[in-house]
Amino acid sequence: MKEYDVIIVGLGPTGGTLANLLAIQGYSILILEKENSFYPLPRAVHFDDEVMRVFQTIGITDKFLKYTLINKGTKFVNKKGDVILDWPRPKEITENGWYPSYRFHQPDLERQLRNRLKSFKKVYIQQNTKLLKATNTKNNVQIIYQDIKNNKILNIEAKYLIGCDGANSTVRNQIKTNMSNLGFTQKWAVVDLILNKKKNNLPDRTIQFSNKVRPATYCRNVGRRRRWEFVINNKEKEETIMSEKYIWNFLKPWLSKKDAKLERKTIYTFKSAISKSWRKGRIFIAGDAAHLMPPFMGQGMCAGIRDVSNLAWKISHCLKNNHSDKLLNTYQSERYSNVKEYVSTTMRMGSFINAVSSTKITKNISSNKEGVKSMKSIKPKLGKGLGKVNDKLRGKIFPQFKLKNGKNLDEKFSSKPIVIISPKLKKKISNKINYVLSNNVNGLSEYLNNIKSEGLIVRPDRFIISSIKSNKISKIKNYSI
Repeated sequence: MKEYDVIIVGLGPTGGTLANLLAIQGYSILILEKENSFYPLPRAVHFDDEVMRVFQTIGITDKFLKYTLINKGTKFVNKKGDVILDWPRPKEITENGWYPSYRFHQPDLERQLRNRLKSFKKVYIQQNTKLLKATNTKNNVQIIYQDIKNNKILNIEAKYLIGCDGANSTVRNQIKTNMSNLGFTQKWAVVDLILNKKKNNLPDRTIQFSNKVRPATYCRNVGRRRRWEFVINNKEKEETIMSEKYIWNFLKPWLSKKDAKLERKTIYTFKSAISKSWRKGRIFIAGDAAHLMPPFMGQGMCAGIRDVSNLAWKISHCLKNNHSDKLLNTYQSERYSNVKEYVSTTMRMGSFINAVSSTKITKNISSNKEGVKSMKSIKPKLGKGLGKVNDKLRGKIFPQFKLKNGKNLDEKFSSKPIVIISPKLKKKISNKINYVLSNNVNGLSEYLNNIKSEGLIVRPDRFIISSIKSNKISKIKNYSI
C-alpha cells in the first residue's frame, strides 16, 4: 500500500496553497481532485495583504502579481445614490508588506498554484477521483478512493488527511460533523461580464447598493472583467432571473448588450455557517469545508488560506518530531473565533446592504466633517491556543521586515518559530534556537521599543506566540512547541 506524509482532498485555492506550504518542507503529498481540470470561469475575486504574504511564502507572487489589481475599496450607496458608508482601502503598504486589498481572477491563481506544485518531485496529483472512505488509526489514516475514469478502487495511507473539498465536503462527512447555521441565508444571482472596450463611466471600486427592493453589488475586477450580484426575491422564478433578457434589463442603468460579453451567470445561496468540529484524529477540514460566509467582505477564500497557513506548520512540526494532539487541537481553537468574527461582520454587512439594519457593522466606524461614515477593516486576533491569553501581543500579526542584506526576514521562519531578541539578550539564549538579533533587521529595534518588548517568539504563520522579558529569558533556553 502506498504511503504519503499528507493527502489533500481538493485542489482549489485552499488545497493548492496547503500543498505548496507543505511541499516547500519536502514532504510527500498526494492531492485527490474530483474534477478533470480547474474551473475556467470566475469565482473568488478578492484577497487581502495577509493572504498575499502567504503567497509570497510559497513563492508565487513574482509571477502572480501581474494578474492582480489593487482594490480601491467599497462604497455603500442608498437608493438615491448617496454614499452612506465608505470602506476605503488606502494604497499604502501594510504591516504584512503588501497593499491592503487585491482583485484577481481565480483561474489565474489556480494556474500559478499548480505550476508551482510541478516543481516539487514528491507532489502527486490524481484528478477524476472520488474519496470513498477515510479511517483513523493510531499512526496514520487509511484511505479508499475511486478513479472515476476507470472505476478502479485504490487503497492508500498517509500520516495526515486534510479535506479542502468545499461546501459539500466528503471529508467533513467522513468525520461525522455538521455545520452550525449562524442565521444568514439568501439567494443571489451572480453575473460576470467582460467589457468589449474600456468603459469609463463604470465605478473603479466596489459599490454596494443598499436598499430593501433590490440589494445589489458591483465589482470592478481585473482587466475588463466586471461583476454584478443581486438578490433574488422569494416570489421570483430562478429561470426568469437567469434569462439573458432579464439580466440585460437589470444591467440597463450601467451598460447594454453591445458593451460586454456575458461570461458567466449563476445563482448562489449565500450562507453563514461553521462546522462544529474541524478535526477527528489525523483528519482535518479547512476552507469552505469548515466554514461558509456571504461574499460581501470578500473574505471567504481568505479564511481558507488562513486556515491552512495555521495548520501547515503544525502538521510539519508533527511530521518532523512526534504527533502532538495538544498542538493540533490549537488549529480549531485558534481559527474558530477568528473566522467567526469575519462571518459575523459579513452578516451585519449583509443586513446593512438589505437596508434592514444600521451602519454598526464593526466598531471601526467613524464620521468626517460632512457626516459621511467610514469603516476600517477588521483584523481579529487568534483564538485561544499557543501562548498565554493574557499576553497582549500574543495572537497578533508580526510585521514583515527586511534584513540589512535586503532579504526578507520571513524567509528565516517559514518552517519553524523564530525568536526575535534585542542584542542585550544575546548571551542569555541558546545557539540551538532559531533566533535573530533586532539590530540586524531594518526597523526591528524601533518596533520592539514601540511595543515595549525585549523580544518575541513568532510562528511560521507570522503570528506572535509570546513577548519576552529579560527576567523570563530562561524559558527561551528550553523553548519548544
